[in-house]
Amino acid sequence: MSEPIWHQFLTERDKQVFDNGGFGSRQGFGKRPAILVVDVNYNFCGDRPEPILESIKRWRNSCGEEAWAGIAAIKRLLAAGRAKGLPVIYTTGIRRADNWDAGGWAWKNKRTTERQKAQASGENGDTIVPEIGPQPQDVVIYKQKPSAFFGTNLMSYLMLLGADSILLTGSTTSGCVRATAVDAFSTNIKTTLVEEGCFDRSQASHAINLCDLHAKYADVVKLDEVLEFVKSLPSGLFDLPKHGAFEAPKLAASK
Repeated sequence: MSEPIWHQFLTERDKQVFDNGGFGSRQGFGKRPAILVVDVNYNFCGDRPEPILESIKRWRNSCGEEAWAGIAAIKRLLAAGRAKGLPVIYTTGIRRADNWDAGGWAWKNKRTTERQKAQASGENGDTIVPEIGPQPQDVVIYKQKPSAFFGTNLMSYLMLLGADSILLTGSTTSGCVRATAVDAFSTNIKTTLVEEGCFDRSQASHAINLCDLHAKYADVVKLDEVLEFVKSLPSGLFDLPKHGAFEAPKLAASK
């Protein structure tokens, strides 16, 4: 078995600390998982696969080609999950056109006022990429801070569904994915982080945050193992809407 991606960034001391301290035990999958796709939109992916140093010229938050590799993995997970009738929940951002509600985002990035649109479609940056776009029965949650739980109704949806766990994907590993995983842990929701379905603009941040999340808050699991787990689930675990009634209302997006 190959070493975890984060091992290349750890010293021998670090590896021994994690091993001897008992960190990184597998908690296992839940019995009623929902799939959570965090911020897989044009802002974080760009509007086409291209090297990150090219993509960030237009999309300052882009994760470049790694994002599109993640999208391919998420697409496989969604196909397997929908075949079993698992609920799918997406998050994306929302911001006023005048940027008044940017809050802390404006403090740490000098390009925070930029707004881009996809060249082919003209859609704004918060649009979830169509390659894995929501279907009528899915939930879409609009958020303004890193965690999918902060200031949103995500927890109430999970309670309504009777979900006891999440299969977590999206971007960025060190930002919104990490914040979401920690908040899920804080509310005793089992989290499986699908390794190939998460991505970041920084390779080091991606690996080290996977390490830390796996050590303390979630299971970082390869896509193939997650797919086998999903296939093992009984069909009909959830009573999902048939005509889109479960979709969150769409707010006016910033231009």
